[in-house]
Amino acid sequence: MNDNSVIIIGGGIAGLAAGIYGQMNGYKTSIFEMHNLPGGLCTSWQRKGYTFDGCIHWLVGTNPASSSHLMWEELGALKDAAIVDHEAFITVKAPDGKTFTMYNDIDRLEKHMLDLAPQDEAVIKDLCGAVRKLGSLDMPLDDAKGLGARIKGLIKMSPMISISRKYGKTSVKDFARRFKNPFMRTVWEFMYDMPDFPLMGVITTMAWMNRKDAGYPIGGSLPFSQSIEKRYKDLGGEIQYNARVEKILVENERAVGIRLTDGREFRAARVISAADGFSTINHMLEGKFQDPKLQEYYRKGEIFEPLVMVSLGVNRDLSAYPPTTVNILDTPIVIAGEEKKYIQVKHYCYDPTLSPKGKSVVMAMFSSTYDYWKKLAEDPERYDAEKKQAALTVISTINKFIPGFEKDVEVVDVATPLTTERYTGNWQGSFEGWRLTTENLMQVFTGGLPHTLPGLKNFYMVGQWVEPGGGLPTAGMSGRNIFKRICKEDGKEFKTTRV
Repeated sequence: MNDNSVIIIGGGIAGLAAGIYGQMNGYKTSIFEMHNLPGGLCTSWQRKGYTFDGCIHWLVGTNPASSSHLMWEELGALKDAAIVDHEAFITVKAPDGKTFTMYNDIDRLEKHMLDLAPQDEAVIKDLCGAVRKLGSLDMPLDDAKGLGARIKGLIKMSPMISISRKYGKTSVKDFARRFKNPFMRTVWEFMYDMPDFPLMGVITTMAWMNRKDAGYPIGGSLPFSQSIEKRYKDLGGEIQYNARVEKILVENERAVGIRLTDGREFRAARVISAADGFSTINHMLEGKFQDPKLQEYYRKGEIFEPLVMVSLGVNRDLSAYPPTTVNILDTPIVIAGEEKKYIQVKHYCYDPTLSPKGKSVVMAMFSSTYDYWKKLAEDPERYDAEKKQAALTVISTINKFIPGFEKDVEVVDVATPLTTERYTGNWQGSFEGWRLTTENLMQVFTGGLPHTLPGLKNFYMVGQWVEPGGGLPTAGMSGRNIFKRICKEDGKEFKTTRV
């Protein structure tokens, strides 16, 4: 066996990234992917001339001056990609017509908020000041050599450290309650409708948007993933599709290979799982190797709730409307058995590759419950009926805001948590792993969760199940960091190249 051989389970962004950095550093990597396409959750699908995108709304690292952009250059992800920087992140509309626009330019946003809520000047200026303070922050790739370079890196991180001390334990819900203005309070409650979501996550996003480092790559998710796949193959990497791993082979407490569901076995000196974490630990490894911290997460940790995604092909140009709008409803609607007090509607008219000329792709997403859909799936007719009802509810609701919308809908597609599970294997159908909270926020900056398991040598894990908060840059960095670690174990200098 080649001592430099590495098997990687999963061809999502973390797995592809691991493969690329392995190839760059002289390792012979092979990726095994259960689906027939690269990217995992970073994907899109076509229906009757429309392309429905299941991942990228905005991507950190689109500014060529940022460290994240350097990583994407290493991965070949944004080569020749046209980037769209939106004027606003989101628009929120109340039933009485009052509108809030979260402009990406922080000066414009500050003025807009002060016009809407002059009584909240102190809160608004405090928030916008924090965003400006993070304006020059650029998370380093941590390749610095020498004490001087590392000190410079720490100095660059100082704004993040000071703001984290101030806001690290503040959730968006807590922050919303600071507003005296009722509309502004409502806006912030609905924009980030997740329990205990940290305000730091919002401030950081606002800072990225303000410096144009979180744009949208034209073409969307699947071409993005395919460009990374191409980079991997160009470096000599091998990838097998429709190759679902059933078991990780272990001998003398060392990972030595994998067995696929078709019975074929493949061997390597190391095994990296970029697949679903729960399945990796409890099925592929039969629960024989457990880390207490990871066990605690799987018992009590909070995941990003699974999604119902209603995608529509519409025979109308909707480019005059804001790309993403949260409409607060005067009467709640019911989606998958749950009351929803708002509907977030997104169109993709800024990407001409996703729909025929003069037409639009529209998507509405709702958090949902995995168990609800799992139970429904026991009766296929009820399952299909629930999907159809979700689509009808979305279409009729949008019709109230866009008159005549109903008659222009010509393609309907509904993806449920079971769809996500079927195509990606993700536990509970979660789209982004462990949800970011005020409790686990610091793990984002301190290396995440354990990437190895006690008692098992030559085995590693990467991706969203060991990196709370998830996201594409995190996935790419997870693959990068695991080969920095492997190079260190082998006494090799970690090297990268860019295209």
